[in-house]
Amino acid sequence: MGTFHVGALIENHTDRKKSVRIAKLLVDTGSEHTWLPENVLDKIGVKREKKDISFVMANGTIVTRSIGFAIIRVDKYFTIDEVVFAEKGDLALLGARTLEGLNLTVNPTRKKLVAAGPIPAA
Repeated sequence: MGTFHVGALIENHTDRKKSVRIAKLLVDTGSEHTWLPENVLDKIGVKREKKDISFVMANGTIVTRSIGFAIIRVDKYFTIDEVVFAEKGDLALLGARTLEGLNLTVNPTRKKLVAAGPIPAA
């Protein structure tokens, strides 16, 4: 499939005036969560709601990180989701849960995000 990046606007979910644009997030359907630099999340006042959560990295290493809540906007799409406070050396990732919340899917041929279509309901 290959890799590609997208830009996103990240907002504090309780004070939408506090926001920051991230120019380059790696789209990673293999990562459940979205990972954003902790200094960016701190800057816009995102609080650490869950602490010491364990994650298995791609190389098998287990790390612990904190999680908060943020609004993520990609183009005209937006969602609120849990975001991981990425530390130095971690990648900035747009994960599968956020993609699902945005109702976007990956077009692997064109290396871009596209609308996923109608949302299934019971």
